[in-house]
Amino acid sequence: MSDFFAKLAAAVDRNNSLLCIGLDPNPDSIPERYLSDTANLAAAIVAWNRAIVEQTVDLVCAYKPNIAFYEALGADGMDALRQTLALIPSDVPVILDVKRGDIGSTAAAYATACFVDLKVDAVTLSPYLGRDSVDPFAHHEGKGLFVLCHTSNPSAAEFQELEIADWRALDREPNQPLYKHVARAAVSWSPAVGLVVGATFPEAIKEVRNAAPDAWFLVPGVGAQGGNLEDTLAAGLRRDGSGIMISASRSIAAAVDPRAAAQQTRDAINLARTQLAATPHTPAAAPAHDLRNLVLALADLGAVRFGDFTLASGIQSPIYVDLRLLVSRPSILAKAAEAYAALLAEVECDRIAGVPYAALPIGTAVALAADKPLIYPRKEAKEHGLGKLIEGAWQPGDRVAIIEDLITSGGSTIKTAETLRAAGLVVEHAVVLIDREQGGPANLAQVGITAHAVLKLTTILDILHAAGKLESAKRQEVLAFLGRT
Repeated sequence: MSDFFAKLAAAVDRNNSLLCIGLDPNPDSIPERYLSDTANLAAAIVAWNRAIVEQTVDLVCAYKPNIAFYEALGADGMDALRQTLALIPSDVPVILDVKRGDIGSTAAAYATACFVDLKVDAVTLSPYLGRDSVDPFAHHEGKGLFVLCHTSNPSAAEFQELEIADWRALDREPNQPLYKHVARAAVSWSPAVGLVVGATFPEAIKEVRNAAPDAWFLVPGVGAQGGNLEDTLAAGLRRDGSGIMISASRSIAAAVDPRAAAQQTRDAINLARTQLAATPHTPAAAPAHDLRNLVLALADLGAVRFGDFTLASGIQSPIYVDLRLLVSRPSILAKAAEAYAALLAEVECDRIAGVPYAALPIGTAVALAADKPLIYPRKEAKEHGLGKLIEGAWQPGDRVAIIEDLITSGGSTIKTAETLRAAGLVVEHAVVLIDREQGGPANLAQVGITAHAVLKLTTILDILHAAGKLESAKRQEVLAFLGRT
């Protein structure tokens, strides 16, 4: 453990806090009481920072000054930064928010400025130029390096969520968003690396935590930027209940009573930590934000459409669900597979069986996400080779959970179960992405199969309506079609 992370862990324990306070003195936000005491802006900034530090030093795990606000004032501003750093006790870590990202002698010079001249404990860095931009900082032993991974700004997705394949991956994994590649690569560069992940994207925090289970996270975006504290902690805490710093700046620094604001934030963090620690792990209960994001992604993909459609049964429907489109968007397919896997964690089965044909690619993704062997029945036995009716490796007596894309009446699932049972397999469960709420689960129950659905159709309607993507009149039309009005 580096000196920085040891100091950080000690501060977390001493103050029972995961709160990091940003010292970002925007001149437009300086309280009047500090400006009235001096005509010098830099002096007012120092006085403001002194008050914040003195009132909150026993409530924080770190402070994070953003160098931009000091550099903007020239020599006086940098002098104010040095005075501010001197105000912070030596046992409280300081993360200098510099977001440097250069290479060679330039990066080395930046590192010297931060660690030798200003003597801070850690910095924020941009990984855009790759490992070469981080190594000069990592050469300073005992320092912390927080690499930008998925940031909290609205346009972060423009680059950070671009899906790419890593040709160097030995397992040839499918396309992944760029931020996940950054997370995995950055923590491999140095044990001093932590990650910056914005609170406004809790689903990204969860993905990054899966990619970097042991790393420390620096998380801005709670408070003024609208990030949800509980969702952030649920997604980002390590198994030991730590490993994440919640960074708050304006909500505390600009408060009339910074100590009260800091204490309220620290206590809210600790309450959420306590509640999460006391809550049994229930994978089947997917976080609401995950389901919402999945529904919105399905709608954007065109997998959920509204209009006038003729179903295979000949019935006219105001809604059409086409989950075959998932194969064309690996990132959405992966999110769906994770939701299936969460339900499967509560089901006793030895392997899963995809229903041909729409559920076969979904079943493959679920097999990877859940680490469950996949088999599938053919619609017709082969007339050559081994003449198999069920593909894959299995033995009579194996317990099989059926994977289907959606369930309407349940007919295709029942037919699949009959084929599997005829071969001596035990079928007691079926897991689907969407329950159209048209009698399918009840029909399955009559033949001894329990249905598990990630989403109900009415839930999808509610999410799309709340997001402004479904008009009230169309929502009522679909509810009437389902017999829900």
